[in-house]
This record gives sequence, structure tokens and C-alpha cells, in this order.
Amino acid sequence: MTIESSDKRELIKYRLDQADETIEDVRILIENNRMRASINRIYYGMFYSLLALGIKNEFETSKHAQLIGWFNKSFINKGLIDTKYGKIINKAFNRRTKGDYDINIDFEKDNVIEMYNEMQDFISKIKNYLDAD
Repeated sequence: MTIESSDKRELIKYRLDQADETIEDVRILIENNRMRASINRIYYGMFYSLLALGIKNEFETSKHAQLIGWFNKSFINKGLIDTKYGKIINKAFNRRTKGDYDINIDFEKDNVIEMYNEMQDFISKIKNYLDAD
């Protein structure tokens, strides 16, 4: 399915707005010591930005692992985006999965804050890439 150019821009903007809102959500969650929820939202903020990248490049999927795999193959492995961003999204995906499905898992606030900073960097990188394209 081909998306009209104006619709594509609106969808990309919508996904990037979601990512930006999630940055604020995470800040509030961290301030209220909601570490597991913070990890979930950190991942989803990055996921929303990857959905925007996918829309721009006409790649659609509802599968998280498939989207991350496409990102790694199409951008990280080709040297278009630094490998550190592949590591950031993979770590966030794995920790989000543990936080959502494992029993008795706790996340240290310092680690969550580090991931929050990485999330902001990741989203910024994707936005910059989309702007440069």
C-alpha cells in the first residue's frame, strides 16, 4: 500500500509527536519512582520514532522485533546510523520485555536515568536523520 505524500508526512509527525510526549511521560514516571513503567515508556518512545522512520521508508510492520531487525539491517549495518543506536534500541527492547513479563524484576534508578538519556539521544538522532533525508 502506497501512502500519499501529505498523509505520510502527517503519519510521521504523529509518530514523532508520540515519541516526544513519551519523553515527558518518562520524566514524570522517574520523578515518581515508577522504574518499571519508565523502562516500558523509554522503549516505546524509541519504537514510535522507528515507526516514523519506517513510514518514511515505506516499511510497515506491527512486530517489534521485525521493526528493530529492519532498522539494524537497513541503517546500522549499512553505516547510515552509528552502531550505538542499534545497541540502545536492543537494550531497551530486552529490558522492556523483562519488565513487562518477568516476575520480581526491579530496575535501578541510575540505570533508568541512563536509559532515559539514551532514549532522548535516540529519538533526536532519528529526527535528525528524517530531517536530513
